[in-house]
Amino acid sequence: MLANSSIQSVQTGFKTLDLINPICQALHEEKYILPTPIQEQAIPYLVKGRDLLGCAQTGTGKTAAFALPILQWLEQNREVVGPKGVRSLILAPTRELAVQIGESFRVYGRHLRIKQTVIYGGVRPALQIRALSRGVDVLVATPGRLLDLLNQRQLRLDKVGVLVLDEADRMLDMGFLPDIKKICSAIPSSRQTMLFSATLPSEIVKLSRNFLSDPVKVTVNPPSSTVDKIEQKVLFVDRENKSDLLEFILEEDESIQRALVFTRTKHGANRIAKRLSKVKIPTEAIHGNKSQSARLQALEKFRSGRVRVLVATDIASRGLDVDGITHVINYELPKEAESYVHRIGRTARAGTDGIALSLCDAGEKSYLRKIELEICCSLNIDQNHPFHAQSIANKKTGVRKSGSKNFSDGRGRGNRNKSTVRSEGKNKDFSFSRNHSPGKPVNGKKNIRNRRAS
Repeated sequence: MLANSSIQSVQTGFKTLDLINPICQALHEEKYILPTPIQEQAIPYLVKGRDLLGCAQTGTGKTAAFALPILQWLEQNREVVGPKGVRSLILAPTRELAVQIGESFRVYGRHLRIKQTVIYGGVRPALQIRALSRGVDVLVATPGRLLDLLNQRQLRLDKVGVLVLDEADRMLDMGFLPDIKKICSAIPSSRQTMLFSATLPSEIVKLSRNFLSDPVKVTVNPPSSTVDKIEQKVLFVDRENKSDLLEFILEEDESIQRALVFTRTKHGANRIAKRLSKVKIPTEAIHGNKSQSARLQALEKFRSGRVRVLVATDIASRGLDVDGITHVINYELPKEAESYVHRIGRTARAGTDGIALSLCDAGEKSYLRKIELEICCSLNIDQNHPFHAQSIANKKTGVRKSGSKNFSDGRGRGNRNKSTVRSEGKNKDFSFSRNHSPGKPVNGKKNIRNRRAS
């Protein structure tokens, strides 16, 4: 009876978007019951062939919002593209995101006769060239490798009917713009084009006009809004004490079951991973200097729970989808406020709660101010740790109220996660989690790498 009810929910939910049965069946098998707001608003336009500029919080189902209409279009308009041909092209800024998008197409299209492949740099191109040789319906690619193979005449884009730019704010950043222009020049102008991202600054919207034709704009939640279920805190600390504070947090709070730690530099990521590993905290690092096999191996260890901490540069903040990330820790604040939104969006996915901790030193106070202006609220100050630097908290913006109350705009959750100061010589309770029970000692040395998030 429950199964029939679930099937009916999928049919009434996704079938109202005019999706075909094979796609609805795949969604049911993945236990997707109802479309998310971005899917509900975007899909009806996309199945009609409209260009679209879509903005939604990260983790709200943007990939399915464009993948499902593309799969339906491919199935209803079957065509042989010939050797090296491509029917739909999805561009992604990172290798990791490209792989995840490819996996989503595989899952949603499991009941369709769709040929697809993913191409990216960092690996030998032989297998990718072989996959392209007979033509594909879906190609997910990073711009650099795509241009390399295009220049080598290993693929053709003259049959592309749908183009997607995922994480559009990064893809249309000045660094990507020349590549995008070259790729678009090889694609028919009559294509359908979609741009999706969690943030869409005004200057990026202006640039998007070069690629979209009479687009529909769909916005779910205000641009740059942060996920409501993420509890955000800032911890003021002298720069020389940051490593000690990070180690203290990870050792003292066993509720941190799976943590994603962000740094600004590749060297910093390696240094932190090495230090944490030395104190028996299972850790891996991921950044652009790592080989593709090393990056995928690190991600797999993190997903499976074999490592508790993944240290990353911002390459991992775009589209990284790992279940059960309980905490995002900004070891260094990003210089761009919008990157903060992408970073913390790695937790509290699929309706779960999450916690974001930001370690702020004196030189990062201006970054913090930009972040708070971007998300339209002040972060709660957590001074309940041995390394609190009140002088930094007071700097420039003056003294801000500390304590357990959450955001200054009233979006906080009251006193649900008070923590007590760890006094010297006493074993006081300590936790950065909203779920820690007062009076229950936390064994900071306990190895919890095999615990999985609920």
